[in-house]
Amino acid sequence: MSTSANTEPSPAAPGAGGQALLVWDRAMLDYDFGPTHPLHPVRLALTMDLAGAVGLLDAPGITVASAGMAGDDLIELVHDPAYLSAVRVASSGSRAGSLLAGRFGLGTADNPVFDRMHAAAALVTGGTLAAAEAVWKGTHQHAVSLAGGLHHAMRGSASGFCVYNDPAVAIAWLLSAGASRVAYVDIDVHHGDGVQAAFYDDPRVLTISLHQSGRSLFPGTGFAREVGTGDAEGTAVNVALPPGTGDAGWLRAFSGVVPVMLRAFRPQVLVTQHGCDTHALDPLADLRLSLDGQRASYEALHQLAHEVCGGRWLACGGGGYALDAVVPRAWTQLVAIAAHTPLDAARALPEEWVAAAPARVRAATGHDSVGAAGMPSTFGDGAPAAYHPWDAGEGDPDDPLDRSVAQTRSAVLPPHGLDPLVDR
Repeated sequence: MSTSANTEPSPAAPGAGGQALLVWDRAMLDYDFGPTHPLHPVRLALTMDLAGAVGLLDAPGITVASAGMAGDDLIELVHDPAYLSAVRVASSGSRAGSLLAGRFGLGTADNPVFDRMHAAAALVTGGTLAAAEAVWKGTHQHAVSLAGGLHHAMRGSASGFCVYNDPAVAIAWLLSAGASRVAYVDIDVHHGDGVQAAFYDDPRVLTISLHQSGRSLFPGTGFAREVGTGDAEGTAVNVALPPGTGDAGWLRAFSGVVPVMLRAFRPQVLVTQHGCDTHALDPLADLRLSLDGQRASYEALHQLAHEVCGGRWLACGGGGYALDAVVPRAWTQLVAIAAHTPLDAARALPEEWVAAAPARVRAATGHDSVGAAGMPSTFGDGAPAAYHPWDAGEGDPDDPLDRSVAQTRSAVLPPHGLDPLVDR
């Protein structure tokens, strides 16, 4: 991983290395908290197999490449050195490691210690860093790090299934390489608290998170009043969505906040986190999106990347716990969009893959998956993903979702010189 500065990003030359880079290494499956943990790596294996089965990995618009482990110096752009030492010692299995773990958020039900934990987490981080470098240096226009998106880890502790915060490390590296404006959009069902915390006082980084309200879901943060501090006021943007929000409401909220903020900020690079635990089948949360609604968000972010920052787009994975019925379909579509070869939502899934996926989840986890009750047969859910875009004003004051969007706009648009009642 190079750390040489490049003060101006370069657009990818036509055909240089392919339209999109997909960073992947089977060793990333070693980021494994155990068979009963919700964040099971079988979801990544199934995603890569599905992408291969439909010919996506051989498409002319994509390059698949591995990456090395991130060095300590790069991880320490975001994390405390003492925390890295704790991760190493804790994963050694020693008594000292067990005693140390609890001080750093390790050894809990959410973040159990596993063998070679530092190496596995550093490899995931290295993958996201390689994607960031490809986009910044212009060898690829878009880059995807499906194993990444571990957005909860804090400077000195693990949190929410996340050991190292790879999106934050990648953003910090971009800043060190010369970027002066980086935008991060997080569409996981959980608030992107770790990335927000890393840059809460840094006006060079815009963080936007759309998530189920912290009043009903971990980590209990991410409200409209969290806007950044000092010179960074207005660069932390949070849309807290009511439980039960579906495609129409989610996409309306997105339309009222994300485009206007990205157009005002004009980032040089767009980093996105695509946790697909917003889906109605996800067992850990309470939003009700379809695959079609999720796909619409991927397409919107892709288009915005081309509009606001010359197409420089780094997309990460994230949460998603419907291991076979949702995650592989969602992220295969994300990769296809990044490669400019989108898949028809009505396209049939490969029959052999559909037949095998639930059994693979059962063998890996010891329990039946959501898909065991009836696997989907197509890449989409057949939902219209229709919505009424936010136009202007405060929306419907009697609608909880509209009230949430209006609160966010009122909190973050004025620091950018925008009128929340007028500007879209």
